[in-house]
Amino acid sequence: MDSKENNFIVDDKKVAVVDSVIKRFKLEHNGSIVQLSDPQIAPDGRYIAVLVSHTNFNENRYDVELTLVDVDTRAQKVLTRRQASKPRWSPSGSSLAFLSRIEGKPQIFVIPIDGGEAMQVSKAAMGVGAYSWRPDGGALAYVSQEEPLKLEGEERHNRSFEADVNYLLMETPRPHHLWLVPVNGGEAKRLTSGEWSVAHGLTADSTGAPSWSPDSKEIAFMYQPTPGPRYVMDVSIRILDVETGSIRLLNEVNRLMSGAMFSPDGKYVSYSYPCDGDTRLGREIFIAPVEGGEGLSLTHTMDRNVGVHQWMSDSRSIIIRANDGAMPGLWIQPLDGPKHRLDTGKAVIGSEITVSRSNQIALLASEPDRPTELYYQEKPGSQFQRLTDYNAHIAELELGKQESISWRGADGFDMDGILTYPPEYQPGQKYPLVLHIHGGPRGTSTMAFSARAQWLASHGWIVFQPNYRGSDNRGNKYQAAIWNDAGAGPGRDIMSGVDLLIKRGIADPSRMAVSGWSYGGYMTTWLLGNYPDRWRVGVAGASVTDHIDQYVLSDIHSSVATYYKGSPFTDPKHLQAYREQAPITYAPHIKAPTLVLCDTGDQRVPITESFILYHTLRDNSVKTKFIAYPVAGHHPSDPVHRRDIDRRTAAWLREHLN
Repeated sequence: MDSKENNFIVDDKKVAVVDSVIKRFKLEHNGSIVQLSDPQIAPDGRYIAVLVSHTNFNENRYDVELTLVDVDTRAQKVLTRRQASKPRWSPSGSSLAFLSRIEGKPQIFVIPIDGGEAMQVSKAAMGVGAYSWRPDGGALAYVSQEEPLKLEGEERHNRSFEADVNYLLMETPRPHHLWLVPVNGGEAKRLTSGEWSVAHGLTADSTGAPSWSPDSKEIAFMYQPTPGPRYVMDVSIRILDVETGSIRLLNEVNRLMSGAMFSPDGKYVSYSYPCDGDTRLGREIFIAPVEGGEGLSLTHTMDRNVGVHQWMSDSRSIIIRANDGAMPGLWIQPLDGPKHRLDTGKAVIGSEITVSRSNQIALLASEPDRPTELYYQEKPGSQFQRLTDYNAHIAELELGKQESISWRGADGFDMDGILTYPPEYQPGQKYPLVLHIHGGPRGTSTMAFSARAQWLASHGWIVFQPNYRGSDNRGNKYQAAIWNDAGAGPGRDIMSGVDLLIKRGIADPSRMAVSGWSYGGYMTTWLLGNYPDRWRVGVAGASVTDHIDQYVLSDIHSSVATYYKGSPFTDPKHLQAYREQAPITYAPHIKAPTLVLCDTGDQRVPITESFILYHTLRDNSVKTKFIAYPVAGHHPSDPVHRRDIDRRTAAWLREHLN
């Protein structure tokens, strides 16, 4: 990193920052953050298994350790370094299953926790997706995709297929089905078959794992009538009789369901479903009798998007998580009484929560000045304890202070957002402002540690992360207000926050930048085109610029149609809405130099939308650069390309903002 990295500009005066005085967050610190994921508490609560990942830039991967944490002593033991994923405790607590790739396909392995080698259990031809232990511990049910048909003769060269949505598909989507494999690694038994498919974790609040009844006789799973992205909303819950193979419908709801889970006593199946079946609104947690019948919402009065739930061991209550203002909340919700919120202190809880048979809780959380660590609660009502200290080296840096702010925004909405100040911030001085807008749009910026915000703030910039309408932290009315008002309303929301910071004397109105990824890229492009005189520079990552392209080419074709009340090709009013709310319609007005970023293999926001933006900018003589990442996915998952995004973003902003 050159010496320029250690300078910033305040009121046109260059101020040297000496590392010995301020140990600021640098790009290399981002790569040194230890990432934790998928905590799993043992049935007896004595241990917590967690995946611990270290960045390996040389091999361009994350080296994963399946680690066991002793709750009492906090001692840690690495069980395996096999690049594990999805660890799950055996019912006895004597071993852990996990997935690891063999010849590129994920397979189930089982390892004893008291020492020994991991044993491969499954040999699924197409690999294993989600899986779960049978309650007696003798077998595991898993989801796997059907093998492709094996053609013979000249036809073996024929790779034609019937195209549908998602321009990156290379073959007709094949179903996923349930299998059962003995824990000793014997031959797997097929449990389901047909042209329909098991829906395998296609929503954010669902792992897609099959859920066993306590007596091991039935499996609850999510059923999709036809495989492929066009039908991802047509999901219902079915119950499989393992012995006979018969399948029954849980209840009459046959769309938008996810997260099927048997209660520990086997009386109910819980699931997630949108409020009133309306995709504009937040999801609620329902329970239905296992024998079938209408579901009862446990969380309707919350008026929040409840994305995560787990049963407590007594089957009388569930634990739920939802975004609430600037802090995610954790509640215990009884089946027949009022909920109560758990005190998580400064910990900003993540979306992965696990509960033991004694109702001990383990989860991942960060704090404003500390990346993610493992936390534990002995019993509901007691204090959460931080059990690990993997990222102490980051907490020791002089980081930018984070602050939650709130204000009355456009159209009478009460709004909030997160500010991250430069480490050397001095009250009374104006600083360059960088907007970092979350995606979704159903997402929320919270007080959680943000490496991107700290990296940008280390350059002497104020970083603002606004929660515009469509965010899921202020109730259904706020969340639904973005439907058929995709740009103008959220744009007014964000600009009301920007104007507040200018009024307070924090932000320098002559040096402002806007950036974001996905729907954050949509809002970046919208703001650049609709408020062209306000911005010095922009960075548009995987930007949704044209919803017609997204409707035609994306894997979320079905949900895009709901944004504007239907297909753009069936009603002139629909087409008009698609055009009026497309950022590309206003992109010819953009004046600010704009960096465009996207993956070539992005199914969610096709790179065609970034090409449209790039050509619009070039044709109108706006300074631009288009960086494409030759990887699959909506965002690069490898560390080298992730680092490149951070480096290029900061360099582009520094060139034009300072």
